[in-house]
Amino acid sequence: MSGIPPGAPGRAAVLCGVGGRLPERVVSNAELSARLETTDEWITTRTGIRNRRAAAPGEATSDLAVAAGRRALDAAGGEPADTVLVATVTPDRRCPATAPLVAARLGLTGAAAFDVSAVCTGFLYGLATAAGLIAAGVSTRVLLIGADVYSSVVDPTDRTNAIIFGDGAGAVVLRAGSPDEPGAVGHFDLGSDGGAEEAILIAAGGSRSPLTAQTPRADRHFAMRGKEVYRQAVTRMTASARTTLAAAGWHPDDVDHLVAHQANLRILHSVADGLGVARERCARHLVDVGNTGAASIPLALDDAHATGALTPGARVLLTGFGGGLTWGSCALRWPDLSPATDR
Repeated sequence: MSGIPPGAPGRAAVLCGVGGRLPERVVSNAELSARLETTDEWITTRTGIRNRRAAAPGEATSDLAVAAGRRALDAAGGEPADTVLVATVTPDRRCPATAPLVAARLGLTGAAAFDVSAVCTGFLYGLATAAGLIAAGVSTRVLLIGADVYSSVVDPTDRTNAIIFGDGAGAVVLRAGSPDEPGAVGHFDLGSDGGAEEAILIAAGGSRSPLTAQTPRADRHFAMRGKEVYRQAVTRMTASARTTLAAAGWHPDDVDHLVAHQANLRILHSVADGLGVARERCARHLVDVGNTGAASIPLALDDAHATGALTPGARVLLTGFGGGLTWGSCALRWPDLSPATDR
């Protein structure tokens, strides 16, 4: 535990553990092609995705979050967290939040726990929230989990979205430390534009449009305006990442690993090109798991750590975009973590 007292100047959040959980069921392009009017070539060309994971019947967001959170806690040495944040737009229930249940199942009853809802930018919003709680002395150790079960909100007959989204959970543990330590998170940039909320939404189910027997099928499911989202995602992530690079004092050539929200491969490459970061330095975890929403960035971090792509001291640039519209970025130097074991 850090010797820096709560509220002390220079107190920072330091990443000290990472973990992930993917459902067992693999949904291949071949399977989707057999039931939708599409082909493996069409899907791969437009998204870069070959497979995605789907939760089993009865497997909820909290189940994936607990598994990912436990792995991250174990990787961080097993010390309990005093705060649990769950970034998700597919909570187990509309009320209450999923985070308190996750905390209880992890043996963290009594910890502060709440959900963060910023769609695919949720993990970055949660990361900034965790950093603020630690800097203010409210928390000493935070478990942050990004978890989504998109198969519960995406219409399986919707070719546009069914080929993109997958289910999963990724988690990190943050402890109180110093801003000059490897793993210290900082240089955040966050933004939103609610005027474009209809670009990504589930129209019914909230107080604006409660579910009724007459609610159209389309309004019950996730919807996205593809061309507009593509343009906004590339523009917003690129601009946000540039702001973060400037704040960190980094040149694009300094970035060892660009971990952008795993939306689709064309977006990832466009952001990398726009920043001047070599494409080979861009995480491409989505190829085998799809777009996992708020889980995509921590899952990509977990995968890169497990495969050895992330080495201690590496400069890592995170950037994300999601419904709201929301976007955000963060920079950190990768810490020296224990080798990944059970994934």
